[in-house]
Amino acid sequence: MSQYMKRTIAVAALLVAAGAGVWGIRHGSLSFTSGGHTGMTDADKEKSSGPIVYYRDPQGKPFYSAAPKNDDIGQPYIAVHASEDLRFDGASTNSSTASADRKIKFYRNPMGLPDTSPTPKKDSMGMDYIAVYAGEDSDDGTVKVSLGKIQRTGVETTLIGKLPFTRTIKAPAVVQIDERRVSVVTPRFDGFVESIGTATTGTQVEQGSPLVTVFGQDVLNQGVRLVVEQNAGGRGDEATALSDSKLAPVGVIGARRRLLNLGVPEDYIGVVARDRRVPDTLTYRAANDGVILERNVVAGQAFKSGDTLFRLADLSVVWIMADISEGDIAAVKPGQLATVTTRAHPGRVFTGKVAVVYPQVMKETRTARVRIELQNNDLALLPEMYGSAEIATGDGNDAVVTVPSSAIIDSGSQQVVLVALGEGRYDPRRVKLGRIGDGFTEIIDGVSEGDKVVTNGNFLLDAESNLQAALKSFAAPSEAERAP
Repeated sequence: MSQYMKRTIAVAALLVAAGAGVWGIRHGSLSFTSGGHTGMTDADKEKSSGPIVYYRDPQGKPFYSAAPKNDDIGQPYIAVHASEDLRFDGASTNSSTASADRKIKFYRNPMGLPDTSPTPKKDSMGMDYIAVYAGEDSDDGTVKVSLGKIQRTGVETTLIGKLPFTRTIKAPAVVQIDERRVSVVTPRFDGFVESIGTATTGTQVEQGSPLVTVFGQDVLNQGVRLVVEQNAGGRGDEATALSDSKLAPVGVIGARRRLLNLGVPEDYIGVVARDRRVPDTLTYRAANDGVILERNVVAGQAFKSGDTLFRLADLSVVWIMADISEGDIAAVKPGQLATVTTRAHPGRVFTGKVAVVYPQVMKETRTARVRIELQNNDLALLPEMYGSAEIATGDGNDAVVTVPSSAIIDSGSQQVVLVALGEGRYDPRRVKLGRIGDGFTEIIDGVSEGDKVVTNGNFLLDAESNLQAALKSFAAPSEAERAP
């Protein structure tokens, strides 16, 4: 068999296979099923009119193209004219029949611009204006679009309902020390530094660690008085003992209290009371676990009453100070969950709660400060470290009418949503917006629960249906304007 004959048989087999299917509609989408034919008859070809809308696969597969092309085996895609565009609303696809039954009112811009013409014309890019027939441009402000075009543009709708309103507020933040966990070593007497422990600025110390040993003459004097009072209360003479037994407890408590008033540690007083001797020096120890923030003395240095020798901070709990905008103040309440991220620990999320919303707005930045408390057991968060805070507002009980934010067409002066009425009809409605949440926007007025709005493809639908003309109440051309 010659090569020419083989090629002829192969082409014939492909044509038979292509003719063995029909276009069907299944579940709102196109499908190619066996048991029919896809080729157009001569009568169909004669009825094809209008500009070419797109090209479809010659084998009946659900493939389309905006420009001429060939499939995998070299067959050209089939041109689909405007009169052959798929319709699902029962309307005839024959443009000549439609023209005979319906009257063309005017022609609209193919790009959806608010521009009409009483006669056929082309736009600046050479595209034909689209004919608008009587009945297609409704007078009630609604817009009708071919269901075939809706399917191609991927228009999606959703049902409006009441949902708990949630919103995440983001704000810059900085780590600060919990002021309730700061302690200082400040003697209440004059003295001298005898020796200093190994702790230095920035080091972590444990509770009870020795910080500094000091000498104070006032402490020695009061210690001696405590010993004398204790010894006087323990003499053997019965009369004196009886008299002293009434006075000694008062004297002992008075001496101890004077030592406490001088800020003398309990362990020093215990040694004096127990051993009845007065040590020359006393040692200050860390009151809690923490980091040395300040070390202001050296060995041999003299100090005055009230001087700060050491300053410590417990960083196991820190504050996150977030600055929220003035418009978000009402939404933030104490007890709300908050998360914090930092540049120093990318990918790590710290979780805490809002503790305080400060009752003051900083006039320079028009922000209010919010305090978030976080556990910091591993000391990953350091004072003055910058971060970003996210506060989850809403208690989950505030159910309001909301729509996805993508459903809103915002022109700046007005906000509109497209309500789907069925059969390719859409009603543009002005809405009054409330709070903006995480992907959803509260609707105060304009639509109600149960309405179906367009959430995806609304801007494509806007251009296709000349929605801007409907929104701005463009009137149809008068008879004089349509006259050639």
